[in-house]
Amino acid sequence: MNLRHLPALVISLVCLVPAPLRPDAIMVTKAMTATTIAEIFVEEDSIRVELEIGVSDLEAFRDLLPDPIYERLAHESLPLDQRLPRFFREGFTLRTESGAPIRGRVEEIAARRRLLRDEVTGEPLPVAENEGEPVVYAKLVYPLPGRPKLLTITPPLGQGGYSSATIGLILYHRSLPVNDFRYLGNEETVRLDWDDPWFSRFDNRNLWRQFDAPISAFLYVEPYEVRKEIVLRPKDLEQWVDLGLEGKEVITVSEQEALKQKVVEFLAEKNPLTIDGKPQKGILDRVHFIYRNLRTSGVIDPPRDLDTISATLGVIFYYPTQGLPQEVSMEWDLFSERMERVPSSATDEAGPLPYVLSPGDNVLIWQNFLKNPTIPGWVDVAAPPKLGRLWFVLIGLVSAAGLLYLLARHGKNAIRGKWPSGKAMAAASVLLLVCAPALSQALRPSYVSDDDAGGIVNGLLENIYGAFDYRQESLIYDTLERSVAGELLTDIYLETRRSLELENQGGARAKVKEVNVLASRQEPLGDEIGFIAHCTWVVAGSVGHWGHVHQRVNQYEARFVVKAVEGVWKIVDLELLQEERL
Repeated sequence: MNLRHLPALVISLVCLVPAPLRPDAIMVTKAMTATTIAEIFVEEDSIRVELEIGVSDLEAFRDLLPDPIYERLAHESLPLDQRLPRFFREGFTLRTESGAPIRGRVEEIAARRRLLRDEVTGEPLPVAENEGEPVVYAKLVYPLPGRPKLLTITPPLGQGGYSSATIGLILYHRSLPVNDFRYLGNEETVRLDWDDPWFSRFDNRNLWRQFDAPISAFLYVEPYEVRKEIVLRPKDLEQWVDLGLEGKEVITVSEQEALKQKVVEFLAEKNPLTIDGKPQKGILDRVHFIYRNLRTSGVIDPPRDLDTISATLGVIFYYPTQGLPQEVSMEWDLFSERMERVPSSATDEAGPLPYVLSPGDNVLIWQNFLKNPTIPGWVDVAAPPKLGRLWFVLIGLVSAAGLLYLLARHGKNAIRGKWPSGKAMAAASVLLLVCAPALSQALRPSYVSDDDAGGIVNGLLENIYGAFDYRQESLIYDTLERSVAGELLTDIYLETRRSLELENQGGARAKVKEVNVLASRQEPLGDEIGFIAHCTWVVAGSVGHWGHVHQRVNQYEARFVVKAVEGVWKIVDLELLQEERL
């Protein structure tokens, strides 16, 4: 036992402990925030248990604690070496199928600060020094004589056979988590699969991890394309195709590209898909090694060596469509003794519809029950003024004024004095005074109001983002060119694409669902027809990926220069002032 921190332990915990202590009656709702955390690591020759014991649970673990704390709790003196056998027999016990408790040993016990954990995944979070409440940390080791098939875990029990401590439990078998963080409320048994720890499971289904299936499939149906995504362990494909993994514990970075190619070639001919009754040939979109946890999923980037048992691939095929299909079906043909149930789902804009595929029910079907589906299309933007008509009016009025002048000067000979020269001059002057301001205002580039400018920019932005509903770059560019002019076209293509791509998703691009200009003010553009707009807008989008629906909401502020180009409004210059992820 490592006792180098024992003085600090005694000082800190004796001061905290009332006499006697009773279990905390307050139930927390997340196991990773339980008063006591138990992490169990099952390895080839031993089991390691790491405990973080909270102050209110010290009573339940008193036989493990140093003498000064035990004496304060139990009001008696009993040396630690006499109490430890009782702890391993009755306190926190591990049993194999033999039924006898495994005699462990204490490798370390010390006072330290509690690890803070993510309240969804349970993963440790970075903390500042001296942050977190004091706990007793204990490392216990239980030697294993062989490879047991069963492991039964019994916490300290109180009245009614339930745990007398509030314990959050996670168990790893050969570094692979067998469960997500769950409460250890009473005795639990896990069945250990030493050939493939992925299939080690607790008897209690409430302790199964969420991503328990070794293979799963997803359909995403959107206007213009359908995607088929398959998430799997390469290790499980070895029963159908040789991937060179036999006997390998690690898939090195240098081996990963060749392995991905073999997996893609195999899957390209499997699980056929039909759209509106017609068989389709999928096009490979992406293939990545990915991670998955309760909070999120993503691409492993940069690449690293991966454990063969847990390495997971995500493979995506896409199928271009004309608009939104009416029916999509996928026939699943990869089943085995260990993979008789394949979790799946079909997702459209209304959300995912989960389904479980099995040998007797192996077709995943999506049907279009959307009453008012959102079909992206071109947004009409108000046209710029037709300057030819305005100039024609101006020329006509100037000509009329000149005619009146001539009539006033030479009218006596032309119309025999019907129009005296003074009255003719007055009429011409009045006509020009009345018409000139109206014509001047109409011809000014600043005639666009703030509201109109906001509407024009909103429409142009919707069409820019809508261009990325297409997959082919030529179609994207052709659509962008209707709203963007000149050298700015390439810049906007690259910047918009970057803003829509999700971090750690290997190039997955969100589809924009809404563009909303929050504020806009405009300035005149000198002597040209157009305006400068200072705008703030919000873009909301989403993409289904690896079984999750990822949401993206960004807010932008920018300065636009908008001009009339060949009879339509186009953005000719843009300065991005601010970008914020909401």
